[in-house]
Amino acid sequence: MSLLHQKLNGTYILDRQAFSSSLKNIFGFRPINLKLYEIAFIHRSATLTLANGRKVNNERLEYLGDAVLDAILSDFLFEKFPGATEGFMTKIRSRIVNRDVLNQLGISMGINKILVSNISSSNPTKNLYGDALEALIGSLFLDKGFRKTKKLFIRRVLNRYLDIDKIIATDTDYKSLVFEWVQKHKANLMFDYNEEYDFNSKKSVFTTTLSINKELYGKGQGDSKKEAEQEASGQAWKRIKDISGDPG
Repeated sequence: MSLLHQKLNGTYILDRQAFSSSLKNIFGFRPINLKLYEIAFIHRSATLTLANGRKVNNERLEYLGDAVLDAILSDFLFEKFPGATEGFMTKIRSRIVNRDVLNQLGISMGINKILVSNISSSNPTKNLYGDALEALIGSLFLDKGFRKTKKLFIRRVLNRYLDIDKIIATDTDYKSLVFEWVQKHKANLMFDYNEEYDFNSKKSVFTTTLSINKELYGKGQGDSKKEAEQEASGQAWKRIKDISGDPG
């Protein structure tokens, strides 16, 4: 059960002691300004309308946190790999901020136990907890600044839940892998796109199909064309390996 409980009039009551304890488990300390962090856990599907008509959810904090996370990882990788090329660091950063990775990080941190949404827990949207993680980073940045946020993210999240060596060794850019295979085998690749509005999550969703030589190889869905392409490419790459046994 969420630590934010919905009342009949559409407002929420926060179990502040439990919420504070949850944040301490994540950060290692109890934030004083809880209101700043509450918003990070209100998904757009559970948007609140305040007395002044202002709508409140975690989308703005998610936007901020996304930029802060990119800066944290860029700084971290620059320091950790002093001889690395720009291309290498960009590739590793992209693998870390992959939506599946961020979503799993959110679950590992316990965000799924705190987040308020009107989306069924049996059928959550793909990026539900990863988006909330970015919103939480946005809150932490506003509260503590960049240096403290970077230190906490690396110590309490990155080092605890991610294996950098494994991420480096695993190539998850399936689109590039499929393109290389198609070029090698002189095949014809085509993406088809469709955009629909998801009333459940209250946002546009892109669906992409990937065909090779006019045969369907993969289908993906995401918040952007790029994300949908990557999922479709992942399915296509798995099928390519299953059919041909070609590692690329």
